[in-house]
Amino acid sequence: MQTAFNPALPGSGEAVRIFTRTVKHMSGGALAIKIIEPGRVTPTADMLDAVVAGDLEAAFTWSGYAAAKAPVFGVFATVPFGPGPEDMTSWMLEGDGSRIHREAYDKLGVAGLPCGIQGAKGGGWYRSDLNTVADFKGQRLRFGRFSGEIVARLGATLVPLPPGEFFYQLQQGKVDGGEMSTPAIDAALGFDKLGLPYYMPGWQQPSAVLDFLMRKDKWEALSASLRVQIETACRANIAWMLSRSPHLQGLALESLRVSGVVIKQWSPELMTAFRGKADIVLKEQADRDPDFAAALSNQRGFVGQSVGWRTLSRLP
Repeated sequence: MQTAFNPALPGSGEAVRIFTRTVKHMSGGALAIKIIEPGRVTPTADMLDAVVAGDLEAAFTWSGYAAAKAPVFGVFATVPFGPGPEDMTSWMLEGDGSRIHREAYDKLGVAGLPCGIQGAKGGGWYRSDLNTVADFKGQRLRFGRFSGEIVARLGATLVPLPPGEFFYQLQQGKVDGGEMSTPAIDAALGFDKLGLPYYMPGWQQPSAVLDFLMRKDKWEALSASLRVQIETACRANIAWMLSRSPHLQGLALESLRVSGVVIKQWSPELMTAFRGKADIVLKEQADRDPDFAAALSNQRGFVGQSVGWRTLSRLP
């Protein structure tokens, strides 16, 4: 099983190791999954194709890599101002999220299981202060698909960069800033050494679904008990990530502060601008793709049903 995440990294990387260990223990050693590091057999973005072709038996990845083939996966990967990890988990496990997710992968010839929920990213690292919409004009920034469209509409120039190149391009001044990952991963990758401010919150990706993939025929060739054990291990992985993340990210932020990083909050003006452009970008995507539209509407409807409970139950 090739992974999209370096197993040495906190959070999503740890989740790869936890998942394989759980499967081995639950199956009594009948199913042992060997972890193949990112890029070893095929580039991370091509793992879905490699699973379908039979070059990989399995993959542990991020839903967003499948969005190039089916835009509906964007609803699981990165919805700006979308649900946080608790609401995403509730939609996936109690709502229609898993069904929509499964059916989308099924159309691609793959058995896809939600196998982790990552919490919010940081808002990113920048070489200059960004306080107003005008400050974005001409900025060369690394962002993902939807968030990239959003900042471009604020005047920035989007610079597509794979994760492994962002640190060095930013260090050399070839880009002016952008997002990487969660605070814990950013700290582990040494972004604190750049001497740049770190913005919060990560409006561009409040949560993300991580996936376990197998080619459909190979999945169906497994015994029913092994399939159930993998599904159960994935659910356990989701629970582990939910419990791990808040404390992990809190420690990471404190570590960043101690190392001298200035942590800033996006201004109200920019948060309003981000949200306004996000509504437009997501509506345009929904207008282009009915599957995306249906999934996004389903997700918003489900999450909206618990707004009243959250408002009344949480202490001020």
